[in-house]
This record gives sequence, C-alpha cells and structure tokens, in this order.
Amino acid sequence: MVVTQENVAVNGNRRLSPQEIADALRDRIRSGDLKAGDRLPTQAELADEFGVERGTVRQALRALQEDGLLSNVSKGSPPRIAEVPQPRDEPQPPMVGLAPRLAEAFAAPHVRVDAACLTAETLMLALGEPVRLIHEGRIRPESIDVRILLPSRDINLAFPVPVEGRGEDDSVHERWLAQRNAQGHVLRHNLHSLRSSHGIDVRVTFRALPFTPPVKLYLLNESEALISYYMITKREEEWDSETLEMYDTLGSASLLFSFEKRAGQRDAAFVEESQKWFNALWETITTDLTLS
Repeated sequence: MVVTQENVAVNGNRRLSPQEIADALRDRIRSGDLKAGDRLPTQAELADEFGVERGTVRQALRALQEDGLLSNVSKGSPPRIAEVPQPRDEPQPPMVGLAPRLAEAFAAPHVRVDAACLTAETLMLALGEPVRLIHEGRIRPESIDVRILLPSRDINLAFPVPVEGRGEDDSVHERWLAQRNAQGHVLRHNLHSLRSSHGIDVRVTFRALPFTPPVKLYLLNESEALISYYMITKREEEWDSETLEMYDTLGSASLLFSFEKRAGQRDAAFVEESQKWFNALWETITTDLTLS
C-alpha cells in the first residue's frame, strides 16, 4: 500500500492522532475513493500505512463508526464503508412533518407509536394519512399499538394559563381539558375502526402525566424519535361566549426534528434514551387516564 504525503508525520517524530487518521479516511469516503460496501484495509495495514500502533487505528475506526460511516466493525474482519442513509427533509412544522413519518412507520407489520404531548391534536390529524393508506389497501399492518401520555386534569398546567393568573373559574383550563378529551376520543375511534374494517389488532392506551410536557415527543417503532418544542405566546381566543386571554402554545412556530437509529450512533443513542425516558414515565409516575 502506498504511503501518501498525508500520512507522513510532521515535526520530527510526531505520530498522527486517531482524529487525524479518521479525518484522512473520512476524506477518502467523501471523495469517492472508498465507496459504500468497500472493505477497508486491515488494522495492521492501516497501522503500517499511517506509521502508528494498531490501538490508534482502532480509535480512528471507532470514531468513523460513531459517525455512521462504517459497518461490520469487529476484530474478526475489516469493516466496510456503510451505506449512507438518504438525508431527511429539513425540519418542518409538526402538522406537516409528522404525517409522512407515520405513513412510513405504518408500513411495518407491527406498528408501535408512543407520544408525549399536551394534547393529541397533532397526532390525531397526522394519523389521517396512514389510516387513508390502509383504507386504500396500500399498506396493511397486522397490529397497531399506540401509547399516549397527556397531562393529568388535576394538575396546575404551566401552559395554557390565563394572562391574569388562575382564579376559581379557570376557563382556560376547561378549554384545554375539553380539547384534550375530544381529540383523544377521535384518535382512538379512528384507529379502533380499523379492527372492524380491516381486522387489524389495534390497541390505544392513555396515561396521565403529573407535569406539563415542555416538548412534543413521538417515538415510531422504537427506531425513530421526533421532537418539537412548545413555543409559548400570548394570544386571545373565543371560548364559550367569552374572550380568553392566555399564554398558550403556537404549533406553527415550532419545528419537528427527526432522529433515526440507522443514521449513526449519535442519533441511535438519542432514540434509545428517548424510548427509555418514555417507558420509565409510563411504568412509574403516570396514572390511568380516562377520557371524559
């Protein structure tokens, strides 16, 4: 193997660092000299080429693996250049970005959707797309399991809240509760209807959070996490013959960010930790939620 100029140590006997070796290999991948599916040289060959110990090469390969650029990294055989997943679209508002992600998730035989949110509005609307595809016969999952965490009716929400503060008659809270319950009923009905129309095993379960979630979190088939921050704004709304002035969320002002396990170790860790966080809440401090 030819030792190129990039591999020659500088400043006397200084050896290349793992990061410098990783950068050199990364440049070869980006330039197309190393293509998806190609095997790298052995660790011994790389150590000889770069004039370093094998331990340094292993650290460099580990860094490339964490970036999702290598697959099959083991002591038994040289790793291959990984297939780079196609980049996702730029972050979009949740009302726009969630539906196509759900449609793709519902193409799996066994669908699992976990959500933590203030209300089920975004999820309810976005589920219309995969439900439509099922009715059209374009996808046909065998089972659908949806778990949703919503704030308890008994807590003092951080938002929405009246601008002037809470009183004995909290119309803002009543408005939120009515929306939470109505949207949850519609979501559950639309999914349960797939049992009779298509024979799909469907389960929809709600549990009550003892706090106000600061973000919307959606977990799809334990392989993708989508997160969007709740943006708080001051606004007015007509409700039950009165004008409510409140601090509330503005869905159109936020963006939905996607993290996928297949996109590399960093994304995979985010998905796994998000799933652990959701499961811990579901199994510990949350309570049964009955929609009134």
